[in-house]
Amino acid sequence: MSDQNDPQYDRPVLNGLVALVAVGLGVGLVLALVALVGTKVLGLDGDGGGSAAGGSTARESMYLPSPVETTGSSGPLITLHTEDPNAVETESSDAEESEEPEETESPESESPKPGEISLQAAKTNVSSGERIYFSGVYPGGEGAILWVQRWQDGSWADFPASVGVTNGTFSSYIFTGVSGLNRFRVIDRDDGTVSNEIRVRVG
Repeated sequence: MSDQNDPQYDRPVLNGLVALVAVGLGVGLVLALVALVGTKVLGLDGDGGGSAAGGSTARESMYLPSPVETTGSSGPLITLHTEDPNAVETESSDAEESEEPEETESPESESPKPGEISLQAAKTNVSSGERIYFSGVYPGGEGAILWVQRWQDGSWADFPASVGVTNGTFSSYIFTGVSGLNRFRVIDRDDGTVSNEIRVRVG
């Protein structure tokens, strides 16, 4: 009977452990090979994914022509030709008629009507003692004398200045010693026609 302390006593156990490790490595290697072959066969590797993606894009590109056949150019052309041309002409004529008043109104609003006086000042701010230049248009007032008026004490008072109308226009200048905001206008005393007022700050 051998002693348990003999080195040969543990050799069967060691051999068994070595055998288990070898079997485990073999099984793992086999499983790895099987997995590798499976990925190759099923196309799960990088190349296979690319080919699958390429196949999907190819199929998508193949489906593009199908809507072209269903939506032919004849459809929209038929719907366009079936529209009533009279209705289109009516809409365009209505649009032109709506635009015409805008074009005719703008010149009338900018230019004064016959008998009306349009007045404007060259500057809206002048120094004390500086000339106040003004000009205007008076259609139909050829040869008329326009008198300058200034707003003071709540009413329009005559100002010692006048200007004649030539070729429907007039221009002149005035002085004033009143500082602050001054309001002026011109009036045709023959028929009572007055202009718009201008405001000039003096000082």
